[in-house]
Amino acid sequence: MKTKTSPWAWVPTLYFAEGLPNAIVTGLSVVMYMQMGLTDTEVGLFTGWLALPWVIKPLWSPFIDLLKTKRWWVLAMQMLIGSALAGIAFSIPTAFWFQATMCLFFIIAFCSATHDVAADGFYMIELDNHNQAKYVGLRNTFYRLAIIFVNGILVSLAGVLQVVFRNQIKFSWALIFYGLAGLFLGMWLLHCRTMPKPADDAHTQRSMTEVANEIKTMFTTFFSKFKASETLCVMLFLLLYRFPEALLNTMTKTFILRPNSQGGLGLSPQEYGLANGTVGLIGLLLGGILGGYLVSRDGMKKWLWPMVCAITLPDVVYIYLSYSLNSDLFVVSSCLFVEQFGYGLGFTVLTLYMLFYSQGKFKTSHYSICTGISYLGLMLPGMVSGYMKDMLGYRTFFIIVMLCCTITFLVTAFLKIDPDFGKETPEEE
Repeated sequence: MKTKTSPWAWVPTLYFAEGLPNAIVTGLSVVMYMQMGLTDTEVGLFTGWLALPWVIKPLWSPFIDLLKTKRWWVLAMQMLIGSALAGIAFSIPTAFWFQATMCLFFIIAFCSATHDVAADGFYMIELDNHNQAKYVGLRNTFYRLAIIFVNGILVSLAGVLQVVFRNQIKFSWALIFYGLAGLFLGMWLLHCRTMPKPADDAHTQRSMTEVANEIKTMFTTFFSKFKASETLCVMLFLLLYRFPEALLNTMTKTFILRPNSQGGLGLSPQEYGLANGTVGLIGLLLGGILGGYLVSRDGMKKWLWPMVCAITLPDVVYIYLSYSLNSDLFVVSSCLFVEQFGYGLGFTVLTLYMLFYSQGKFKTSHYSICTGISYLGLMLPGMVSGYMKDMLGYRTFFIIVMLCCTITFLVTAFLKIDPDFGKETPEEE
């Protein structure tokens, strides 16, 4: 009898690989473009557009269900992402660097969105309901670990390289992306060996007419799971649960790195990397693991409101920092710890509710629709966040973000949640 592969052998690296290109496109690109001279308005607008593939990925997710196995899609997209990262490294020193990097970032975003659908579907096929809840903290932790690795360690490394090579910004960023290409291709080779081959991970060849009918059925069943009023509440929850984060996502990076004369904290890339890559990472790990453990033990409904408070209220640290302009590394790191811990804890709610809502025949495609709607809620506010910040300044901008936290509370209040969802059942023990 074949021994079943432990989730520890593939879940951490799979979700690190899922988070890495997302963080590169939506996070690392922000710092790179900012250092290359773009304004916050331009950074917010252009990097906001890069989120589009994650929004529209439900349009091609049925092809993932129908054409190839999810394992095949995961491995193919990892190879393409690694190649595109090498292309960015090659393009940065050229005269057409902006056009080339934007194009390649968009390709990476498309491949990453496809990878997300396949990886999440693979996760749901390989693991039962209890283990999905049990390992949700682990997958979220490594997903966010990839984000910290990119926004913390790699930003810090870019700063070090700029010192070593006497502020040669383009050359430093080219080296970063060559390294990322090698790392990602290495993970592709690793997953070729470690990812299991579930019996349920199969595909059948269909005609285009059958695919079109499947897509129609997929969307019809997605929006008919509950009554119309309940479905509307779910859609608003998916769209607006992270509304404050959507505004903060890009501007917190520029706030920490911009000089005091522009209203920022003026930290160096090395200091930013240290704060995010050490103290912030500890907070994220604790929040993500604790969230998964609590839900697995008691069910999601019991911890819903504490987790909602955790993902919203810690954002107040940015108001304090914007008024005090306290750039002491200990203070900034402490604030990032609080904010990252809260996000790791609160994000568990969104992930598990999407898993809950997606159960059924088209669970892979339905989950991709959920994440697409959630990304739309990040994309649209993010595109205008730079304009708002340039118009209002950091201080007023962060106050408005805190007022927007009421939106998260409102859209959560109307959800109907099974009290036992996520809790271990006697059959699964």
